[in-house]
Amino acid sequence: MSLVPEMATLVEKRYLDPHHSLFRFIFDNELKREGFGFRPGQFVMLSIFGVGEAPISITSGPDEKGFIELCVRKAGRVTTVLHNLEENSKVGIRGPYGNGYPVEQMLGGNLLIIAGGLGIAPLRSLIRYALWRRDAFKEIYIIYGARSPENILFRGEMENLVLRNDINCLLTVDSTYGQPWNAHVGRVTDLLERVRMPLKDTSVAVCGPPVFYRFVLNKLLSLGYSKGKIYMSLERRMECGMGKCGHCVVGHKYTCVDGPIFTYWDAINLPEIF
Repeated sequence: MSLVPEMATLVEKRYLDPHHSLFRFIFDNELKREGFGFRPGQFVMLSIFGVGEAPISITSGPDEKGFIELCVRKAGRVTTVLHNLEENSKVGIRGPYGNGYPVEQMLGGNLLIIAGGLGIAPLRSLIRYALWRRDAFKEIYIIYGARSPENILFRGEMENLVLRNDINCLLTVDSTYGQPWNAHVGRVTDLLERVRMPLKDTSVAVCGPPVFYRFVLNKLLSLGYSKGKIYMSLERRMECGMGKCGHCVVGHKYTCVDGPIFTYWDAINLPEIF
């Protein structure tokens, strides 16, 4: 795959909360724009010319053609400059990279998606993939937790999912901090007790901060979920996206090539993966 970024234009920027925004890009090359394909869980390298580049998970669904959406936290030099860009600004995008979720293996079974904070960004792509193919899955549960109601990313979308009668979407916050909220208050692990699906046919996709993984994984294992069907997105120190720079090596794995999606079985054999 080429190391040269494709030129792309920022066509829409949507504020999500004080630290996160959703950016929609279109490739300037029409063939690239219409032919760009990826699987949920993959990422791209986003270049801000004269500033640098950063790995960003793809947030849009693979069936949405003609554009690519990235949900980005303002956290470093590249992402801060990105948040300050005006619409119609030019960037570079190369990829997609990584393995993505094994969606073909998930089809035909139950699907449990568990997100914490910004972890909803790559999982939003998987959610859209599954809803596009709703008849190809049995039960679908989506559990999403954030620090406060203000920090629920894609809040309107998530609340619409709660209203659907063909899936189960459960939302929670650590505290309301005095803000209006009519859903659960507490830990994501509390909501796992409400999931009613046969464990044998269930694939689990999890994404969130390190402390989130520790508690959620312990709960999933105590409930009997299969270690081989728990999939985690572990984006650790990725820089080149192609396994060349060595920054993301963990044990004998390159996070950007062998991941960023790992099963629980994969992860427990990697030192310091969390």
